Amino acid sequence: MTAILSADDLDLRAILRPGDRIVAGQACGEPTTLIEALIAQGGAIADLSLFIATSFSGILTPAAANVFEPVSMGAIGALRALSAVHRLSVVPCHVSRVGPMIEAGDLGCDIAFVQVAPAAADGTHSLGLISDHVRAAVKAARVVVAEVNDRVPRTMGERIHSDDIDYAVQVSRDPVCVAPATIGAADDAIARHVAEFIDDGAVLQVGIGAVPDAVLRLLRDRTHLGVHSGMIGDSLVDLVEAGVVTNARKEIDCGVSITGALIGTERLYRFADGNPLIRMCSTAYTHDPAVLARLSGLVTVNSAVEVDLTGQVNAEQSGTAYFGGTGGQVDFVRAGMRSRGGRSVIALQSTARGGTVSRIAATLSGPVTTARTEVDVIVTEFGAAELVGRTLAERARALIAIAHPDFRDDLDRAACEIQRRGF
Repeated sequence: MTAILSADDLDLRAILRPGDRIVAGQACGEPTTLIEALIAQGGAIADLSLFIATSFSGILTPAAANVFEPVSMGAIGALRALSAVHRLSVVPCHVSRVGPMIEAGDLGCDIAFVQVAPAAADGTHSLGLISDHVRAAVKAARVVVAEVNDRVPRTMGERIHSDDIDYAVQVSRDPVCVAPATIGAADDAIARHVAEFIDDGAVLQVGIGAVPDAVLRLLRDRTHLGVHSGMIGDSLVDLVEAGVVTNARKEIDCGVSITGALIGTERLYRFADGNPLIRMCSTAYTHDPAVLARLSGLVTVNSAVEVDLTGQVNAEQSGTAYFGGTGGQVDFVRAGMRSRGGRSVIALQSTARGGTVSRIAATLSGPVTTARTEVDVIVTEFGAAELVGRTLAERARALIAIAHPDFRDDLDRAACEIQRRGF
């Protein structure tokens, strides 16, 4: 039977055991009341860990690492501050693998912390703003603690039943919001090059941030676009209301935008509340190769920390600084490459650190997130390099052409060895 509690009545010391591994909802589905309670009470319980894929709440500061071990698949959002002081443990994995790893026991889940909307008449709770691996965590956990928030939208799609919840903590607070990014001149220039690969009827996978927002802003003249994406933000609302996104030409889920995460503001959340035009799905659907293979015209847009002269992509780390993650990049890069009429774009500004470092690099300063064999198009503010079918020497020349002019001479010299050897 579900125990119904107020936030003040929640005593995690009566629920948690030493060594428990907690998996929490992420991003704007972060159960902030539960995590605040964990920070306040968890110090009395030994050897706790908390897996959370991303965090934008600001709650998870380095001080929280004194209470439990923060674990993630990357250092995105507020988790970057923990990584910077070496207080974040990183499990390298694709986002599509988190759910299966939980199910297999490879990623421990003794306790599930989730945020849900209030129950419907049939006793089921909408998962609200995050679906991804929530059901996998609920199924695997010994104890499920749900933050039942009356301000979370009742989105269509993934649900859990009240019977699956051991402790329901009733709250009424604004869910986490992520404001739209500021779009700069370089972002606009990148977006113009990316938009050239998006035709009428294309199905889009984009992330959130300045470049994705700038790209979507340029698509007002397109018709019958579709959406199948790991996450969506406020910009989707604009395109649906403008009649641009209709999903009318999708072979599957016709008329419906598919996603696993709503990451935005109250405007997006209210739009999604009870809206049958948006369906929340787990990564077992949003990132599944068999599902994605059924979509033609799939255009995927992802970001990177840097790209080397052969097309290898690093989206995770620069030197000793870890501030990205594998995410769903590889899943969607492969899908865009394999889609009939589809494309896969990696978009990044040509420089970093105030223009002192080229992000088109002779060699990567971090790991290979996406192999060069998977890469289709690389875009910077200086143009697009289409790499499929090109030799390594040809790739190097194409990538140097879209690097910042200040670094092209150095990159040319580095490319000489590739051209001499042929590899």
